[in-house]
Amino acid sequence: MKKKFLGWILFLITICNGQYVGAQELLTNVYGRQYTFLNGKWNVIIDPYQQGRRTSIYKNRPLRNKADFKEYEFEGGLRLNVPSDWNSQLPELKYYEGTVWYARKFKVNKNQDENLFLYFGAVSYRCRVYLNGKEIGSHEGGFTPFQFNITDLIIEGENFLAVEVNNTRTVDAIPALSFDWWNYGGITRDVMLVHTPKVYISNYFIQLDKYKPDYIHAILQLSERKAGQKVRIEIPELKIASEVQTDGQGIAKTSFRAKNLERWSPQKPKLYQVTVSSATDHVKENIGFRNLSVKGTKIYLNDAPIFMKGISFHEEIAQRQGRAFSEQDAVALLSEAKELGANLVRLAHYPQNEYIVRLAEKMGIMLWEEIPIWQGIDFKNAGTRMKAQRMYTEMVMRDRNRCALAFWGVANETAPSEARNAFLKSLVEHCHEMDTTRLITAAFDLPKLNPETKAFEMNDSFIEELDVVSINKYMGWYHAWPSDPSEVCWNVAPGKPLIFSEFGGEALYGQSGDSTVTSSWSEEYQEKLFRDNLEMFNNVKNLAGISPWILFDFRSPYRFHPTNQEGWNRKGLISDQGFRKKAWYVMKEFYNNK
Repeated sequence: MKKKFLGWILFLITICNGQYVGAQELLTNVYGRQYTFLNGKWNVIIDPYQQGRRTSIYKNRPLRNKADFKEYEFEGGLRLNVPSDWNSQLPELKYYEGTVWYARKFKVNKNQDENLFLYFGAVSYRCRVYLNGKEIGSHEGGFTPFQFNITDLIIEGENFLAVEVNNTRTVDAIPALSFDWWNYGGITRDVMLVHTPKVYISNYFIQLDKYKPDYIHAILQLSERKAGQKVRIEIPELKIASEVQTDGQGIAKTSFRAKNLERWSPQKPKLYQVTVSSATDHVKENIGFRNLSVKGTKIYLNDAPIFMKGISFHEEIAQRQGRAFSEQDAVALLSEAKELGANLVRLAHYPQNEYIVRLAEKMGIMLWEEIPIWQGIDFKNAGTRMKAQRMYTEMVMRDRNRCALAFWGVANETAPSEARNAFLKSLVEHCHEMDTTRLITAAFDLPKLNPETKAFEMNDSFIEELDVVSINKYMGWYHAWPSDPSEVCWNVAPGKPLIFSEFGGEALYGQSGDSTVTSSWSEEYQEKLFRDNLEMFNNVKNLAGISPWILFDFRSPYRFHPTNQEGWNRKGLISDQGFRKKAWYVMKEFYNNK
């Protein structure tokens, strides 16, 4: 624990001193603070030639005299919903990749005794933020939160906020130039004004020991870097009240035993109300406690081996053909995962909104969360590596108190190289500095059939850095069966737990066809494909879980077939209209009996 705490202290000192490139310190648990939403209709200007910055439209200057004029206007023009993507709101913007300017006004009554933060749940993909005509900061990454302290930047009364948003794909971005899902652009998650006292609780991380069932560790950070400040942690239901003092960096740490603690599990997703308080601030939230570790080829949750009955989905509502962003959207997505019988959701391939994360915890669903290190990443680019580390920081800082988070994923389908290995190893080390209570995994599509051993094998030294190895293999779809599925053997990562993180194939809902003909795109073929894969899994000795790809059909410009795809990836167990395919019932039966 001392080593972990030291890593956390060094990490917090780094970001708090402003040395963490590209990021501001994120508040823990913004939804547990005093806040005001800035959601709703925003005025927008479409800027495909990126002229808005040159002409300073973010200043929104008034006309000065009769001879004055300007060639833009936010008021009286186009308006879009926030949060949402722009692609689903106007047919003309369906495929748009470029710049859109968002703007709105808001009123503030300045309070000298508080701080005011401008918080964005996510903006896709990069943005610059302007307040009252001045740029206050920027952010890159479409799936993680960021914030700005605007206490000294706001004015009494009405303020003008402008956000320059650009979703253009680039080779040095994360994800890179090409990816198999829709490139939604816009302010896609909540925008909030968050109020705190002048001296406030900026961060805290409270979790159960990795192995001990009744030993809780906590590390807390106050905004004032001063020793001797008292911080108190209370868990009333467990009759716990622990008080500790900060060091010279405003950091306090403590550990204590919790008698009669009921640990969180998918069967009983128990959460406790936890209060963190100081002389000037207090924050409440519900936190669960659980042990998660690996022993040999098994994954253990609370001292017992657990099989990961997984499923993946994108942050998308298929029927609306747009990004999921609300609590109601979270209910729609997770209810289907729960009905399938899943105890794990892989949030593919990026951190999804906080409503999904928090609701999954309440429903007893474990989570695998990752940033989109998905094929084509420029691993030799030092700037790209720094972006990846910052994105991991923002993801972990947001979700580190969510006990449902079981896995941090560091890559998906990447090719081995020295540059790749060094890049990913740096991410593993970075995750360990912030959190040692989760398991680290990555998904590979590298296993190949060894003709001599007649087993699938994988040669990739990077797997030694991982707690759990995961593989994506579409047997019967992209890869022909070398023999009967019952005879296909696997010898991948022996001695470690192995998860089949992707398998399956495409089918158009309602389309019937020969179950032996791949090109039928039929429900019957997909149904048989799933049965064959489940038969094959009986031969995987170190199998610790499976996660078919994917729960819902999802939009992707990758997919060109004029009648069977039409811009959709049809691998879903559920169609874009919400109808369950035959393969859904195969997986439902398997999970019910597992």
